[in-house]
Amino acid sequence: MPPAKKRTRTYDSAKIRTAVLAQFGAVREAVRTLTPEQLARPTRLGDWTVHELAAHIAMVLGTVHRYLSAPEPARHEVALMDWPFVTVTAAAQVDEDTRALAETAGADLDELFTRTLTGVEESLAAAPDERLVPSRFGAMTLGDFLVTRTVELTVHTDDLNDAVPGLDVPYDRQALAACARLLADALALKAPGASTEVRVPPYAVVQCVEGPRHTRGTPPNVVETDPLTWVRLATGRTDWTSALDAAKVSASGERADLSGLLPIMG
Repeated sequence: MPPAKKRTRTYDSAKIRTAVLAQFGAVREAVRTLTPEQLARPTRLGDWTVHELAAHIAMVLGTVHRYLSAPEPARHEVALMDWPFVTVTAAAQVDEDTRALAETAGADLDELFTRTLTGVEESLAAAPDERLVPSRFGAMTLGDFLVTRTVELTVHTDDLNDAVPGLDVPYDRQALAACARLLADALALKAPGASTEVRVPPYAVVQCVEGPRHTRGTPPNVVETDPLTWVRLATGRTDWTSALDAAKVSASGERADLSGLLPIMG
């Protein structure tokens, strides 16, 4: 009997919209407190400073308003689960756009964040989830695109906290949950199978990796980690060995080594 086809995960539209705006709002409040010295600090993102990282976060959300202001594409081109695997193709353009926006914003990041939030709130008020938007990678539904914003905002909030010790921007629970789930589902898509169970409590459990199928009892191959460690592994912010050595990941079984599958997003 063939294995059951895995159903695509669905997301609650109202919760995703609220989470996106809440996470952006938390970053906005934190950016308001940054000193010129803190804005000039380096980040783990190449040679971006905190100032450029903050501008990028504004750009990440600002695309919602910009895409909704453009004509609706004629056809749907990119599914949600395609997105994690294609983002690396736009890295150079994203870097160029971020630097340009940071230069234009100058020292007035608060004005940029305020303008961005106002535009997005106005655009979302009248836009259904089914509306197509022209993302960098092809037309997506607005609902799917907003789920990708939870990943971008959560990951870059973590980048900001890493760059500015003590800043401690909070993570919206729903944004972190959606981010962890999408990246876990991407792992299962990248390494189809059912021999290994990956647990990211309390948000996600997926089965992946080819091998003997587990049916009952304790799985023979289990990986478990917390949501933020999982997000860092999936996006290359930390590596498998470092996470194991720091006891941030537990892995048991001969097929529980995910080092060859990570990161998922470049």
